[in-house]
Amino acid sequence: MSAGASGEVFSGQDARRGIAWMLLTMGLFVTMDGLAKWLTQSYPVPQVIWARYVFHFALLALFLNWRLLPTLRSRNLKLQIGRSLLLVVTTTLFFFGISQVQLATASALMLVAPLLVTLLSIPLLKEQVGPRRLASVAVGFLGALVILRPGGELFDLAALLPLAAACTYALYQITTRMLSAVDTPLTTLVYTALVGALLSTMVVLFVWRTPDTLGWVVMIATGGLGAVSQFCLIKAFQAAPASTVTPFGYSAILWATLYGWLLFGDLPDSWTLIGAAIIVASGLYVWHREHRRAASSR
Repeated sequence: MSAGASGEVFSGQDARRGIAWMLLTMGLFVTMDGLAKWLTQSYPVPQVIWARYVFHFALLALFLNWRLLPTLRSRNLKLQIGRSLLLVVTTTLFFFGISQVQLATASALMLVAPLLVTLLSIPLLKEQVGPRRLASVAVGFLGALVILRPGGELFDLAALLPLAAACTYALYQITTRMLSAVDTPLTTLVYTALVGALLSTMVVLFVWRTPDTLGWVVMIATGGLGAVSQFCLIKAFQAAPASTVTPFGYSAILWATLYGWLLFGDLPDSWTLIGAAIIVASGLYVWHREHRRAASSR
């Protein structure tokens, strides 16, 4: 038995359930990214972003029905909108990135986000971060440099887009933490889809390309996966402590490598794998230190 941050007691079965939900979440997230990359080969990136948010919101609206309007009541509307904007920016940067670089490379660079959360939690959340965790964050950034190889013959400027997406995603995670004490997860989930749908609809009018039947199916699937994966993520954190399920988020790189190979015939080179391994090791060490600190304070 173990206790979560809010005092709930979790069993070993809860931990296994939470881990299963997290593994499923990562699989769904990367499936969505793989479909998005496939769509960018035939449709403008803004249209793919539009599909991701509009069909996400449509699925939520169908699920909530008459409960949709009450769910929109927020105690901090500005922060909700700001958080949603951060995710729209993240999605935009990442989708433009995967349209140009391998899925595994982009996903590996996104693994920097948890390290950035640790760094940003100092000024934004007033958390104390020790020298060991700071050193581990620095090592993680070195892993990103190994993947990017700036100055080398294979350096691709487009690879900076997923790295920028990791930065905005870290800010998104910080604001999510802030909102967790104010609004329900469902309210936050609805605003995420609604803001993205409204903004992308205003942009897509200028670049619209009418999809064929398969295009519509994949676009709907992309938005549906966005909604279902967010639901699974909530279930993962409900089933088990964050300290238990968070490390399994790194399974995303395995899914990205698999989909990159199956859908596009891409396999990451050795430098990408080495850089990803460095980032994952750094992230796991930061998690280990945070877990120990939390355990000692109980």
